[in-house]
Amino acid sequence: MSLAWNILRRVTDGYFRRVAPAPYRPNPAQWRDDQLTVAWLGHATLLVNFFGVRILTDPVLLARVGLRVGPATLGPKRYVAPALLARDLPPLDIVLLTHAHMDHFDFGTLRKLPRDVTVVTAKHTADLLARMRFRDVAEIGWGESRRFETRHGPLAVDAFQVRHWGSRMPRDEHRGYNGYLLERNGRRVCMAGDTAHTSFGAAGRRGAVDLMAVPIGAYNPWIASHCTPEQAVDMANQARARFVVPIHHQTFRLSAESMDEPIQRFVRALAPERIALTEIGQTFVVPLEDPTARVGMVSSSVT
Repeated sequence: MSLAWNILRRVTDGYFRRVAPAPYRPNPAQWRDDQLTVAWLGHATLLVNFFGVRILTDPVLLARVGLRVGPATLGPKRYVAPALLARDLPPLDIVLLTHAHMDHFDFGTLRKLPRDVTVVTAKHTADLLARMRFRDVAEIGWGESRRFETRHGPLAVDAFQVRHWGSRMPRDEHRGYNGYLLERNGRRVCMAGDTAHTSFGAAGRRGAVDLMAVPIGAYNPWIASHCTPEQAVDMANQARARFVVPIHHQTFRLSAESMDEPIQRFVRALAPERIALTEIGQTFVVPLEDPTARVGMVSSSVT
């Protein structure tokens, strides 16, 4: 197949396919600052209110991800629209970037975010953000910890190693890739990022993780760099996670398994009382008073 034909195929893939609306729409204006609340906006993008500190992870909110060539983007098109667009987001304190892959580190979305937000990113990736002129960009490597002072209080961030890779282009193999453990008010949130099956015991040694986001898709045939749903559950168990958010599925077709296979396998592998949410746009409030309590999802408007 010629290079020109391959480029044309990637630009036009899904061109006439309708992008379904997100099943739910979060309403961050109603979230309380004395709670730990999370909404899944699609793929690996989470909006978190961590006792008033507002965090956005791996923001990807446009129709396609990939390499921008003129007016076109060479890469996969969404199957489901993001639950919120950049203009719908509340004022942010932290943007958390796990690695430089284009479906996690989207230039188009990042350019739409306010410049006064603090961006936390993996080692050797800050150069990718230089032209965007964010006020504060902090690179963190494996085993490093940082404390960030925000307008809503402090947030501790630890970076740890996962089983993935960080190259954005074929030759930039020096770029880092992270998982993160966030801590505030004695509570912990773990963001696994992208990873194959690996040990997460260290994440739970300092105490149980209240909420953990785990990737569950793109494992067929990419099992060397992405985990299966069952492996994601095992990693959450190692981290002693009370509640689990499955990410990295239902949004883009990045592998051979069917679009609904990952979530079907995930819900079979994990006790229902530990599943925080399963559909794009749903919102979950972590129960803090009673660790054994079963919490339902917050009512969200259906689009």
